[in-house]
Amino acid sequence: MTSRVGATVHGWLLLLPAMALLALFTHWPALATVIDSFYSTPRPNRPARFVGLDNFAQIAADPIFWRSLSNNLLFALGTIPVSIALALLMALWVNDRIAGRTLVRMAYFTPTVLPMIAVANIWLFFYTPQYGLLEQVAGAFGLPSHNWLGSQDTALAAVTVVAIWKEAGFFMIFYLAALQGISPSLAEAAALEGASRWTFFRRVQFPLLMPTTLFVLINAVINAFRTVDHIIVMTRGGPDNATTLLLYYVYQVGFSFWDTSYAAALTTVLLAVLALAALVQYRGLERRIHYR
Repeated sequence: MTSRVGATVHGWLLLLPAMALLALFTHWPALATVIDSFYSTPRPNRPARFVGLDNFAQIAADPIFWRSLSNNLLFALGTIPVSIALALLMALWVNDRIAGRTLVRMAYFTPTVLPMIAVANIWLFFYTPQYGLLEQVAGAFGLPSHNWLGSQDTALAAVTVVAIWKEAGFFMIFYLAALQGISPSLAEAAALEGASRWTFFRRVQFPLLMPTTLFVLINAVINAFRTVDHIIVMTRGGPDNATTLLLYYVYQVGFSFWDTSYAAALTTVLLAVLALAALVQYRGLERRIHYR
């Protein structure tokens, strides 16, 4: 009994530093944000006062919030499935014995290690009207010039492409590690049974990749709702809030308008959306996951 208690205490002591940092820099800020959302923004001659659900009522009547939410949902629908599918395809390809496999892996992973600010500036050059690389290619085929980031019809799609280009290589690493963890004997057994590569992927590889898919999916959802840096560099939410996402709107309200309590209420809504999305993913995919 003494040894068991000692082992338990020793285990908790080992976890204590990480738990303290997690509570200090993650849990407490989240709790403080929720508390601040029920108060008004303090001013030099007016301290914060309890306003209850007034900030959330303001959110319900805020057209920019609903525009940013719809933009974020479209952004998520564009980035999540495409980036995951591309990551899986790239992982399957570079997992095979192809010529220059190391160089191909490095090329796919390079966008991940670049800072998002640098990536945004690179793609600004691509999208620059009349002079950008995309415009030069379009002009070579006789297509008219187009302001990709200045048009409400294409601005959100343009920044979505940037996010996919940045994230697909990152998700590829997880899929590649999972593929290399699958026993080669399974492929040999499938080949002896005469199964095609598609059948082997659909019946064997993909079910075994479901734990990785769940992990990647949750990270993709979080990334889709915490995007702000390349929006600041490329569009600043424009034109006419066409690329305003939730986190950018929180940043704008908190640091441009300095309405910290309203920004806290927006952050609380964002946290609730992410928590609901994670719950739905766990409930929906947990039954389909095969653990070895």
